[in-house]
Formats: sequence, C-alpha cells, structure tokens
Amino acid sequence: MVSSKGVPSTILDVGGWERYWEIQDFIKTDNTIILLNLNKVETHYPNVSSIAGDARDLSRFADQSIDIVFSNSVIEHLFTFEDQQKMANEVQRVGKNYYVQTPSYWFPLEPHFLFPFFHWLPISLRVFLVMHFSLGWFKKADSRAEAMELVNEIKLLTCSEMKKLFPEAIIYKEKLFGITKSFIAISK
Repeated sequence: MVSSKGVPSTILDVGGWERYWEIQDFIKTDNTIILLNLNKVETHYPNVSSIAGDARDLSRFADQSIDIVFSNSVIEHLFTFEDQQKMANEVQRVGKNYYVQTPSYWFPLEPHFLFPFFHWLPISLRVFLVMHFSLGWFKKADSRAEAMELVNEIKLLTCSEMKKLFPEAIIYKEKLFGITKSFIAISK
C-alpha cells in the first residue's frame, strides 16, 4: 500500500490490531499505521501508533487527511444502522481511499457467536442462548442485561445496506462455498 507516486501511505486502521499487520507482513514498511480503538493499545514498531477513539467521530482528522482508512469487521458492532452510517460518513470524509469489510447478514453461520442461523432467530431466543451457553467469542452472559447488550451490539449488514452506507464504493462479495460471507466496500 504505497501511493501511486511511490510515497509511503498513512493508514488509519479503525478497530485494528498491530498483529494483523504483522501477519500480512506489512509492519516493517515505510507506511505509517494508526490503530484506532475504544482504548489505546500497546504497539511495538516505530511506524505504528495507537489512539483511543470512536469510529463514529473521527473529527480529530481533517477531510481527506488519511491515505487509506481500513476497517475489518467493526461496522457491524455499532448497534444501529444510524451509528453505522455515522462511521461510514467519517471513513469517507477522512480517507482518500478506504477498505471496510463486514460479515454478510445472509451467511448462515453467524461469525461472532459461531452458531448457525443465530442472527435470524428471534431476539428473545438469542438472549436465552447467550444467557445459558458460551457461544463463539463470548462466554455465557452473567445477566439478562448483559445478554441483551451482546445480542443488540451486532447488526450484520446486507449488500443493499452496504451500498447505502458507501454509495460511491465498489462492493466486493467475499464468498465461501459459493455463499457470500462478507462484503467489502472499496473506494473507487
């Protein structure tokens, strides 16, 4: 990810981790990587920094000030479509280019709870399951309120919703066994 003029890029990774860039063998480059999470995280490389922030409010960054805004499986954690729209607007405002990935609502295996058809079940049944079982990345909830918050936090998106959030983007459909498992909005 170097600009077309061969100049290193500034990358804002919304909800990201340094380990991701290590795995991609991208960490030891001349690019500057800024990790933005709800809490500041420890970093180990001189070109990687971390800041605490909210994806819905990137006001610390000027318009078009970041070469690439990158976000992998974050936008679905914002509870409401309105908050997802806020994040999408900020990504497009701040980034000269962007790459935003999210799991597909239509994929039968819910990727957070790792439970088939979980996201299609009634909320009351999802809350019951989260209260009584450790599912996917989550341990069993200690209370109904905690279970309700976990269930409501994740709002998976359809392709039409991604197009609405990123109207100028190319929406790439990532498939597994011929079924779309995620959508990626990539700036044109």
